[in-house]
Amino acid sequence: MNLDKLTLDQLHGNQREIAETIGIEAYKKLVMKYRGSNIYIGKADDVLRASRDEEIYRKFNGENYLALAHAYGLAEKTIHDIIRAQKEIESSLQMTLFIGDDEDMQ
Repeated sequence: MNLDKLTLDQLHGNQREIAETIGIEAYKKLVMKYRGSNIYIGKADDVLRASRDEEIYRKFNGENYLALAHAYGLAEKTIHDIIRAQKEIESSLQMTLFIGDDEDMQ
């Protein structure tokens, strides 16, 4: 389907709101790529949380749980949870790379 002549005036409801928010050209790209699909758009907090957690993990020196908790306005337990989760992510990525390298050698 050719969307070259599609205008905002032809859209209604949520579809018009989306096109007004991101622009008609970006809306056309979304339609072509995701036509008929449901798209979930996460909350800003959720999107930014992963970046924050990675930053906390980079700043972690093995002992500074309390300092990080104060710096980020979080409970010390939350910092422990973040560090543990980031270590698990890092470990799973390393295993994936290791398994991938092992498969290449065969």
